Amino acid sequence: MPDSANSFLTEWHRIVAEKDLVTLEKVLAEDVSMGAPPYWQKLSGRPLVHHLLGLIVHTIEDFTYHREWQRDGELALEFTGHVGDLELQGVDLISLDETGRLIQNLDVVMRPLGTIEALREIIAPQMAAYLAGKNS
Repeated sequence: MPDSANSFLTEWHRIVAEKDLVTLEKVLAEDVSMGAPPYWQKLSGRPLVHHLLGLIVHTIEDFTYHREWQRDGELALEFTGHVGDLELQGVDLISLDETGRLIQNLDVVMRPLGTIEALREIIAPQMAAYLAGKNS
């Protein structure tokens, strides 16, 4: 799987840099799960995870990957960025499916807490509106 993981990483970096939400949806497995601050429970399903990632991509400024590690279909990508004037640092932990082309699981860890809270204040109302619209 190393070759497919390398191909995936090349495409992933392009998707994030270009904020290509159309292709982003295509690299998420249908039953993808995501753990992200400030949610304790994992979010599941392509539409929900795609929506949250779209919000994050458009909210975090100067998002930049710095280092990456991979082992088979498991990837760790260190990143930095800003939410307003607040700096953040984090790691995307990505598990690819058996084909090495789709994200099966994505866990995001970030710090510091103040930046996570600022990010939540921006994203939570938009997620609530999205979920309310789905349940109507």
